[in-house]
Amino acid sequence: MTLGTLTALPVPAPRVIDRRVAGGAMVLAPLAAVALAVPAGLVVWAGGLLGLPALAAAVLAVATVALGSRGLHLDGLADTADGLGASYDRERALSVMRKGDVGPSGVAALTLVLLVQCAALAGAVGAGHGVAAVVVAVIAGRAVLVLCCARGVPSARPEGLGATVAGAVPIPGVLLVLVTVGGLATLAPGLPWWRGPLAVLLGCVAAAALLMRCVTRLGGITGDVLGGCVEAATTAALLTLAP
Repeated sequence: MTLGTLTALPVPAPRVIDRRVAGGAMVLAPLAAVALAVPAGLVVWAGGLLGLPALAAAVLAVATVALGSRGLHLDGLADTADGLGASYDRERALSVMRKGDVGPSGVAALTLVLLVQCAALAGAVGAGHGVAAVVVAVIAGRAVLVLCCARGVPSARPEGLGATVAGAVPIPGVLLVLVTVGGLATLAPGLPWWRGPLAVLLGCVAAAALLMRCVTRLGGITGDVLGGCVEAATTAALLTLAP
């Protein structure tokens, strides 16, 4: 479930999907993110060998992550932006998010977030730690899924991915994943020991802010909200590591 949901890797569907499986899948999200982070890091490294401009290498790395995840989280970001921007009526907002098209709020959110991600990663590439930045940011962005699916976070709908994973991760599991990812981030090469954990922390702050807004406006999480939180966390982490 973890690989099938978060990556484009061809894996068989899980035989059973219940709250135990769903919670375990979210806990394992940072491991699945390695399948996205490593290719993106290799793109940045190869760009340096080939003498590509920093921005070009950054754009290719961001595109690699998008392709590797089938654009799932970007789609979630766009739908969440459209829902939040459509109406203060909860049912109207959820109805807008169900549609397959992308409205003006979604287009604006996608454009701005991708521009910021590429610019921030280009800054990290120019500073000489682009590989570490993209790896830490991609993994940190997926690690926040445990925060979004923590015990007590409701689902906005009675069906869908949000209903499957909402509240499925116990608080100790949330803390274990985030502390582990933050601890491993101290080992990121080319960065002071504190920069990686700071990126993870600020990624969590960005995701938590969007999560709180969505719970207030929509009544809980949906699969789209999870995608939006992933992109918010990834962007915040890249900005932290840009200089």
